[in-house]
Amino acid sequence: METQELFTAKGKIIITLIVAAALVRLFPHPPNFTPIGAMALFGGTYISNKRWAMLLPLFALLLSDIALEIINGSGFHATMPFVYGSLMLISMLGFLIRKRVQRQTIMVGSLVGSLIFFFVTNFGTWITEGIYEHSFNGIMNCYIMAIPFFKGTVMGDLFYNLILFGGFSLVRWKFPKLAA
Repeated sequence: METQELFTAKGKIIITLIVAAALVRLFPHPPNFTPIGAMALFGGTYISNKRWAMLLPLFALLLSDIALEIINGSGFHATMPFVYGSLMLISMLGFLIRKRVQRQTIMVGSLVGSLIFFFVTNFGTWITEGIYEHSFNGIMNCYIMAIPFFKGTVMGDLFYNLILFGGFSLVRWKFPKLAA
């Protein structure tokens, strides 16, 4: 999807789904059960312009971070560069499944995206938070302590990928001209 394609009916559907997913973060949810990875995988898969495929989910995330900061002061934190970086990597993962958008590739992409998010953001926690000593044992402890949150990441990514990819497939099936 080139820049002008963002303003087509299909582009507007994709933008709406990504922004709506980002806004879901404003509602109460279990730890890490968010649409962050799903937004990136979906954007990377369906936005043909690679720059926009990475920027649109990042912009949607930034908007939700700003809203969270205004609402309860939790939008901005030291690990943000790692969260945003993992989103860019997950968007690139979406590039790999573009020509093979099937249940199994989406599910594998979702799980790999969860792993990317887990390893990148917890590395960021280890580097920035000062909770763990900067040693091999320290980073291992950081990853071990993050395991309970990984379940929420995996479940959230699978759930929201189902919503985004499934919703878009439903729109394309019911309104083929609109999503062409």
